[in-house]
Amino acid sequence: MEIVRLKCGFSNGINIGAVGSKGGLSLGWNGNDLVSIKSYSFSHIDAMILDPDNGMEWRLTGFYGCPDIRFRTVSWDLLRRLGQDQDVPWMVIGDFNEILSSFEKKGGRLRSARQMGEFRSVLEDCSLYDVGYNGRWFTWERGRFLSSNLRERFDREVANLAWLSLYPNFSLDHLNYSFSDHCPLLLNTMGRVLYKINRSSSPFRFEAKWFLDDAFEEVVKRGWKDHQDPTDEILGEIMEVQLGLNFEADKEEVYWAQRTRLNWLQYGDRNSSFFHRVEVARHNRNRIH
Repeated sequence: MEIVRLKCGFSNGINIGAVGSKGGLSLGWNGNDLVSIKSYSFSHIDAMILDPDNGMEWRLTGFYGCPDIRFRTVSWDLLRRLGQDQDVPWMVIGDFNEILSSFEKKGGRLRSARQMGEFRSVLEDCSLYDVGYNGRWFTWERGRFLSSNLRERFDREVANLAWLSLYPNFSLDHLNYSFSDHCPLLLNTMGRVLYKINRSSSPFRFEAKWFLDDAFEEVVKRGWKDHQDPTDEILGEIMEVQLGLNFEADKEEVYWAQRTRLNWLQYGDRNSSFFHRVEVARHNRNRIH
């Protein structure tokens, strides 16, 4: 692990060796004052990160879930102990060796509902929310032939609401893999914003559903009076955008309806609390300031 870290250009770091082909953790960084290690074990590295761009400190935990289902509760107990400290923004990333719902697995035997339920429960207990991703839906793959191919989303990032509020523009990408059967995760706290954000102002948010309000056009006119009077041409362009945004909103609504329906058929109301919390996190991340 140390050789890989040094080849990546990180002079400072901590390395936890693998046992055979299982496990192995490494955290690397440059600069002596940016990272301070809180604790570590075969299954985790817990550290405080100082962001030099905003002067804020947040908590990063690299996590490895036990691949043996017989000892999976040991991993969940560890995460719960780490979750007792919620004083700062907290993000956990790694290979959990478990999925949240059946749609995160393709091929092979069906995952036990009890196993997935225990994973959802530990995230709820720790107030951690799955943050989503860009790219392919799976992070682990085995089997080259269609009949034996297995794909699952074992690797993910989860975070508390304080971390999501600290980095509202973040992005998480599933990259292509080559030697490993896991794909790398690339986290960018600045997301796809290519310009420097003025920290004294809140990011711009817009809800497509506003177009459905009859008073929308009048509100826009009043808002622009202090700057310039919108022309008929500008208002016409706004109405054209309205059609496109409503179409995209409808597509997203269908997506979430299908996704919720799939899990409702599988789990009934056992996951209603989980989906409610995820939607709260999603709403808070996209709320208008």
